[in-house]
Amino acid sequence: MIIDNVEVIADEKIFDLEELKNYVGIAKGKFPQGRLTTLKVSLSDDGKVACDYTVRGKKFERIRRITGYLTGDVTTWNNAKQEEEKERVKHDTEKSVGYSFTW
Repeated sequence: MIIDNVEVIADEKIFDLEELKNYVGIAKGKFPQGRLTTLKVSLSDDGKVACDYTVRGKKFERIRRITGYLTGDVTTWNNAKQEEEKERVKHDTEKSVGYSFTW
């Protein structure tokens, strides 16, 4: 089911809709700068509620610096500078990260 744009996986026989909405709110509150994508709610062996969730970072514009100039758009750079930029190591900014908490 989808609650507040989050895919929620839970046994609806155990958890009612209001309780699941609360868990979504708690998980969103832990990472306000990220985007909660999935939340799995279950009962652990000791009877506690276990929540596993996935958060994606917010998108941002990449800023590059070549010889002191900052820019987001490299189309105005000369061929040598564009080749230098292509050879650089790119770091992935769109990774999902999983977290868990229990009560």
